Amino acid sequence: MDLRRPRWRGLLRGPRRLLAAGAAVVVLAGAGTWTAVASDDPPRVHRTDQVLAVDGVRLDTSYFTSAGTGRRPAVLLGHGFGGSKDDVRQQAEHLARDGYAVLTWSARGFGRSTGRIGLNDPQGEVADVRALTDWLARQPQVRLDKPGDPRVGIAGASYGGAIALLAAGYDQRIDAIAPAITYWNLADALFPGGVFKKLWTGVFFSTGGGCARFEPALCRMYQRVAESGRPDAQARQLLTERSPSAVAGRIKVPTLLVQGQSDSLFPLGQADAAARAIRANGAPVDVDWIAGGHDGGNLETARVESRVTAWFDRYLKGDKGTDTGPAFRVTRTGGVDSTDGTAQLRGASATAYPGLRAGTREVPLTGGTQRVDNPAGASPPAVSALPGLGGGTGLAQLSSLGLGVSLDFPGQYAAYESAPLPRDLTVTGTPTVTIHVSSTSDDAVLFGKVYDVGPGTARPVLPAQLVAPVRIEGARAGKDVTLTLPAIDHEVRRGHRLRLVLASTDLGYASPAAPATYTVSLRGDLGVPTAPGVTTAAAPLPSWVWWLPLTGAVVALALLLTARRRTAAPAPDPALADVPLQITGLSKKYAGGDRYSVRELSFRVERGQVLGLLGPNGAGKTTTLRMLMGLIRPDGGEIRVFGHAIRPGAPVLSRVGAFVEGAGFLPHLSGRENLELYWRATGRPPEDAHLDEALAIAGLGDALARAVRTYSQGMRQRLAIAQAMLGLPDLLILDEPTNGLDPPQIREMREVMIRYAAAGRTVIVSSHLLAEVEQTCTHLVVMDRGMLVQAGATAEIVGSGDTLLVGTAAPVRDVVVEKVAALPGVASALRADDGLLVRLGPDGTPQDLVAELVRLDVPVTSVGAHRRLEDAFLTLIGGSA
Repeated sequence: MDLRRPRWRGLLRGPRRLLAAGAAVVVLAGAGTWTAVASDDPPRVHRTDQVLAVDGVRLDTSYFTSAGTGRRPAVLLGHGFGGSKDDVRQQAEHLARDGYAVLTWSARGFGRSTGRIGLNDPQGEVADVRALTDWLARQPQVRLDKPGDPRVGIAGASYGGAIALLAAGYDQRIDAIAPAITYWNLADALFPGGVFKKLWTGVFFSTGGGCARFEPALCRMYQRVAESGRPDAQARQLLTERSPSAVAGRIKVPTLLVQGQSDSLFPLGQADAAARAIRANGAPVDVDWIAGGHDGGNLETARVESRVTAWFDRYLKGDKGTDTGPAFRVTRTGGVDSTDGTAQLRGASATAYPGLRAGTREVPLTGGTQRVDNPAGASPPAVSALPGLGGGTGLAQLSSLGLGVSLDFPGQYAAYESAPLPRDLTVTGTPTVTIHVSSTSDDAVLFGKVYDVGPGTARPVLPAQLVAPVRIEGARAGKDVTLTLPAIDHEVRRGHRLRLVLASTDLGYASPAAPATYTVSLRGDLGVPTAPGVTTAAAPLPSWVWWLPLTGAVVALALLLTARRRTAAPAPDPALADVPLQITGLSKKYAGGDRYSVRELSFRVERGQVLGLLGPNGAGKTTTLRMLMGLIRPDGGEIRVFGHAIRPGAPVLSRVGAFVEGAGFLPHLSGRENLELYWRATGRPPEDAHLDEALAIAGLGDALARAVRTYSQGMRQRLAIAQAMLGLPDLLILDEPTNGLDPPQIREMREVMIRYAAAGRTVIVSSHLLAEVEQTCTHLVVMDRGMLVQAGATAEIVGSGDTLLVGTAAPVRDVVVEKVAALPGVASALRADDGLLVRLGPDGTPQDLVAELVRLDVPVTSVGAHRRLEDAFLTLIGGSA
């Protein structure tokens, strides 16, 4: 996802004034500090990191170029919401090797950049991009179209994709763009059909670090809409002003639009609106629908990045012979690979983008007039897409395999069904239907969706798990409404039926809280777009691949509940049945990486321990935790939890709870209501939640009855910990649980972790607060460069006698520190605040060390064993942090 900081005042006042605000760029740090990035493929890439001051905000940037002389086109790479410049480093290096000067930056409020998040405010984030373009124009490596006008393109996904579109509208110097899985109108994305997309919006604001991290007007808007459950005109205007659609008539550059089919946040209709508007301006536009999106699935990263490079080769380098691909391409999923269970992808294309209504075919539906109840409090809600349940086996991917699971409650929906189809039908675009709605209330809210219903007892499939909400105002008197249903690409097999469902609730959206009854009837057939000009290059897969047995559907339901893909696992080890965790020889090297992220890692954790996982950035901590939670597969070694080998979807993962910073809570609900809603979404029985026990450990007390918007940061963190503790997992994994807390709140969080482990459970905590780890954790695992440095009891590691703190009367120069480190019997030496930290080797003694220090004229005032975890940590990793 993506967002950023602005000033929320009034309407847009014209591009010149807005963009001038950020024109001045001041280099604050790092200028001229060039470093080489290792690569197996020449030429080498050089990077310099700089902090640039733009309109009072400090932007953390990285500049990439390859060796060689001569000027080359430039590319700006934006990152996704909640991320930083580091997320696009690999793509930046690839583009640099291909002959581009590449500038990445962390947007306002993210990474090490300052400022509040403004959701791509023209006076904030958009002005920042203009200032970065000014900076590029002054670099000797960058080709210029004229003085002050660099040859430059912009690419990025989600938040970064939106800034690419906006920059092209506000700055005529931008020459080509390649936005991916992003929005055209943010108000339409978050308030589709006049309905509040509450779960995704909550994820947005929590991922950004909480409402206070946003520009105040945005924070007020979110709190107002979240409380009322209904977007108002002011909220729509606020988001529209920060959307590319606000400058639709000014985007006139070659545009490659990549949009995700598995995306309930920014669905295909957002890219369609962008394509129509930009093409109307006379610019070349290609459209690519990938298999993945914000809801998971395959993002096709390598293919997409290759296509983006080709796009820039043609429109920035001017290489007219470059094949940029078809005008329209869609990835279709056909069955599974029997070797590893992954979805098989095949491409279909057309020589022109068909839009969302091409080749419409009318499909008659039957069902008559039906009554639909909207229950009090809109509960229980129907289930379609669940934000956060993404990844390679998200709901949308299960749906594409014919195994999707959705939920509608009897009495809360109307259903209309076609006859069995006489031949295969590929739906490519947005089906439409006209209905008549009357209500016992003034307004009605309905969620339209089209199911693929197989023969017999086959479970209906909701393509891409997408729904289309619509608010019908003035429904008490009755009203005809034409529904534009979700845009999809889905093949309906011969003999299947199409089922139109109109539901009164959906978990991802806000429905009216007051009970009401809707009366619904059809006013015509279902219009289904078929896009006849789109052809699939590869032959269809055999039918047996598509028709998975009933047992496959059962497995799919289990996958939904665990959000992981099952694989066969080795038999449990009875000798480890009571051991929470044992890792043996664990190794992982990511595809395309030049080194192992984790290598030959082994350690063991016992019941009742609070284990601290420590290491500098890049040590492999996150990769280790991801493998432990079954999110990625190791290349070697194994992980055993209570004797069971961990694989994606392993049943023993139900005994593991995890907290990841930025849990999404709905601010207008109480703490208890948020937890109950989360547990209901898992589909597990209420009695399995052990809600009261988890809350007692978290220690929230009477605050549970209050709205979450009234919580302090510390209370929100404890609520997130309580969410991770639901079900009282035997193994609890906490990643940076004290981020953003003040000292009293950190002390409370420490007590929460200690209380949880006191009952014989186990806690693993990854944290950069070493003093806090020292007080909280009973045991430590220290990693560096993917390998184990030391493991053991905290007291043993902190009190290790082989590390000495040498006090000196004056600071020690670098050259002397290097000489000390090279002494016989010395394993490492680092400068400390009061002198030197020296780690002795097996043959080193304090006496020999002092003698050598005197010989080197080091002004020694004291020598003693150190006692701080920070000192031990720095010594163990040799200063790599």
